[in-house]
Amino acid sequence: MKNWHVDDVMTQAVVTVTEDTPYRAVVDLLIRHRLSAVPVVDDFGRVTGVVSEADLLRKIEYAGDEKPRLFEGRRRRGERVKADARTAADLMSSPAVAALKGTPIAAAAREMDREGVKRLPVVDDLGRLVGIVSRGDLLKVHLRPDDDIRRDVQEGILHIYLADGGPRVEVTVQDGLVALKGHVDRWSSADIAKRLTRQIAGVVGVVDELEYDYDDSNIHGTGIAFGAA
Repeated sequence: MKNWHVDDVMTQAVVTVTEDTPYRAVVDLLIRHRLSAVPVVDDFGRVTGVVSEADLLRKIEYAGDEKPRLFEGRRRRGERVKADARTAADLMSSPAVAALKGTPIAAAAREMDREGVKRLPVVDDLGRLVGIVSRGDLLKVHLRPDDDIRRDVQEGILHIYLADGGPRVEVTVQDGLVALKGHVDRWSSADIAKRLTRQIAGVVGVVDELEYDYDDSNIHGTGIAFGAA
């Protein structure tokens, strides 16, 4: 069973700017390429920050508002500084929220949600840019063919984790919805099959119609560790 990472869905040809890129040039790049943000890289290709549409809009938001307000917070003061920015170095949010190459797509999705960003630069161990992944890219896993998902369930789960290899279990997949129907030796086997199937890339849901001979649900632990990808 393949574990999907940001490397599998990221865009490798990334539009970037340098720290000395002028404000208007950044605006032009975002509009021309229909982007919401662009990574800022140094001479070695390392990501030093990200400039987003929100960063650029500070110049409009604070236009004509030269004096800081009384008791203005730190965040507002930072936004006001960006309103006077002329280059990417002054505009960018730094350090950049990025994903290390090899990050599972589930972890990348959680990072996007936690940080409230729409895309993540993907970097190598030295911080050099190797790609960029967007929310839309992460959703690509749900375009996987049903036959590929069925094969993952049969070969990556049933044949490995069920004592008899799962010959009595029928797997059907329709638009990413997996149905498991048949017979297994015990409740824990059915539970393992169901839980691991949910973790397969592209699965939108699992219909559990498995029957079992022995109910071991009261025995703690199944011998399998389930970690969040």
